[in-house]
Amino acid sequence: MSSRRMAVVTGSLVTASFSAVMILPFTAAADDQGPASGKGGKAVDQAPAGVKLTTTLPEKISVDNSSQKTAITATVKNEGTKDSTGIRLLVVGFDGLKVTNVQGCDAIAAKDLPAGSNSGFSCPVGALGAGKSKSYPVDATFDLGRTGKICLPVQSADGKKTFWQQGPVPFGTTNPSPNAPATPLLLGTDNKPVGPSGDQLPKTGAGSDVLPLGAAGAALVAAGVAGVWWSRRPTG
Repeated sequence: MSSRRMAVVTGSLVTASFSAVMILPFTAAADDQGPASGKGGKAVDQAPAGVKLTTTLPEKISVDNSSQKTAITATVKNEGTKDSTGIRLLVVGFDGLKVTNVQGCDAIAAKDLPAGSNSGFSCPVGALGAGKSKSYPVDATFDLGRTGKICLPVQSADGKKTFWQQGPVPFGTTNPSPNAPATPLLLGTDNKPVGPSGDQLPKTGAGSDVLPLGAAGAALVAAGVAGVWWSRRPTG
């Protein structure tokens, strides 16, 4: 497997060896997600002249209370006047939000996940034309007994530069609905977990298990109001 640099999210710069996975059917419907938002996004490394890369996430997602499944649409845009060179989009889950599949993308090996994350996929966007966008259907699970965050870094194809990073930004609700078929979550809202003394949400399998981390123990570095947490170290 090839060795690439990843300057992402939280913790250290890690070597990204991506393990390809079979693309599975999209198991959750991404309907009624409302308008898209770039909330929690910030430019990091300078993009080439005329290129302006951003991402958006839906303002609202809905979590099935029985299966814990949800669907998210992750979109990368070039709002500039010139075409970009080759880029990639990372989709990374934290805490109670676990990314289980992203159509057309490769799973990030557990040992190469950013510190603090539990799952991630790398999407080879390629060159993105001026004014163009590309969207990816994301399958995920969300444990309403916990908080949950998602992060969308946009990098050069070799991972040496991060042009934009949205998040880690939370999805959540201040009013969990364990007795309803589904619970709506809003982007940028810290989840209020269902308390142990209240109604309990059904549990199905290991949807909230955390994968082993290659950069475990690295401290989170908060950089800026937008919540861009990242640091770098040279690869060995």
